[in-house]
Amino acid sequence: MKQQEKIPFHQICFGFNRELDEQSLALFLRLFSQEKLMDTLLPRLQEEEITGLVEQITELLHKHLAEQEYHELFLNDEHHSH
Repeated sequence: MKQQEKIPFHQICFGFNRELDEQSLALFLRLFSQEKLMDTLLPRLQEEEITGLVEQITELLHKHLAEQEYHELFLNDEHHSH
């Protein structure tokens, strides 16, 4: 996502149009993954919640990314070869 496409947190909303949905989801996920929030939330999650989140995210990654993209974009492994 390009820098100029980022929105402030108070403008997160879904359902109006694809562009705003994408911007909102990107910001929502960045906010969700903040270290302080993760340090507070993760110990409170049940094992099933952790497993469910991992399964959903992994499914999306494998569905929409080629293996090379997965390694480069998600794992930051630019040296991965086919």
